[in-house]
Amino acid sequence: MRGAKLHYGWIVILMGLFTTIAAHGFGRMAYTIILPAMKDGLKFDYTQLGLLGTGNFIGYLTMAIIGGFLAARFGMRIVITVALVLMGCTMILTGFAQSFGFAFAMRLLTGIGNGAAYVPAMALGSVWFVTRRRGFATGVVSGGIGMGTLISGMVVPPILTAYGTDGWRFSWYILGSAVLLLSGVVFLFVRSHPEEKGLLPIGTDEKGGIPPVPSNAYPISSFEWIKLYRVGPIWYLGTVYFFYGLSYIIYMIFFAAYLVKEMGFTQEWAGRLWAMVGGLSVFCGVIWGSISDRLGRNRGAALAYLILGLSYIIYGVLKIKFGFYLSAVMFGLTAWSIPTIMAAAAGDYVGPRLAPAGLGFITVFFGIGQALGPLLGGGIWQT
Repeated sequence: MRGAKLHYGWIVILMGLFTTIAAHGFGRMAYTIILPAMKDGLKFDYTQLGLLGTGNFIGYLTMAIIGGFLAARFGMRIVITVALVLMGCTMILTGFAQSFGFAFAMRLLTGIGNGAAYVPAMALGSVWFVTRRRGFATGVVSGGIGMGTLISGMVVPPILTAYGTDGWRFSWYILGSAVLLLSGVVFLFVRSHPEEKGLLPIGTDEKGGIPPVPSNAYPISSFEWIKLYRVGPIWYLGTVYFFYGLSYIIYMIFFAAYLVKEMGFTQEWAGRLWAMVGGLSVFCGVIWGSISDRLGRNRGAALAYLILGLSYIIYGVLKIKFGFYLSAVMFGLTAWSIPTIMAAAAGDYVGPRLAPAGLGFITVFFGIGQALGPLLGGGIWQT
């Protein structure tokens, strides 16, 4: 039956999911589990570990806005693919690190690839879906973060155990190779605009589903990019996104290291708890994207921030297993709520054609928060 044919937009969203699995799940979140073994193997202190995280996020910040503009100008397919290839190569090279300088350079380049892949992937929902279904679609893409975190939490600890002192190196080799494999799959199937397949965005035929201006109707001019900075709500979204980036990254980067080095739990226990966080967060983007579709982006974000804040407080105050479990559950169910809502909101304000650029712009604020967070967290811990 022709009416039952799968809209190609769902395949594109699946490719967005694969991209976030690779870019965030493997390229970034795995660092939390690898960090303690990497610290011992390279004899780094916590300030250096924080600087490695900061280097990664500086790279992410650099390409967040540039990658968004490049994707808006040249298409998401080519930008995402090249970025994933860069990530895969530099993750493998991270495993060869013998010094802080080389490790920092590789994490910086991995961050560049991360920003260039993640921002366009998160904007796919704004291009392939109408406004009233945008939060849900973006939530599906962001589910790859949790899925990649879950996979990392299940795969990395056995690798660390099997290869002993070189376990962290083999972890980077294997994860980097997986990213390269996913880059090929994404290149084959992802498409930048519905018009490439002769389609309209999903939801166009629904009540209230008004089709937007075709995404590739005409090239995006420099003047349009300048106009983007004059959209007041975009600056507000950026400010909100900054505080998410500053807070969540401290929690994530030092989650396992604190449990292992300070609280005396085993690497395996910390890994399982982190895997639980990843498992819970797989669907949090869909949940919170749908909530924002119904309640509005502002109310959805406020509720998400409340739960995230409580998870941080519980982790720092209730220093028993129950406390860590409760914090992990709350964080896992809310972890990617803000990126999902921000990506959908950016598309709401600037439209599908400028959605990658708009998301890239507010991601700069997010990236600044992420760059400062690990350095701040490492410095506080060191003192």
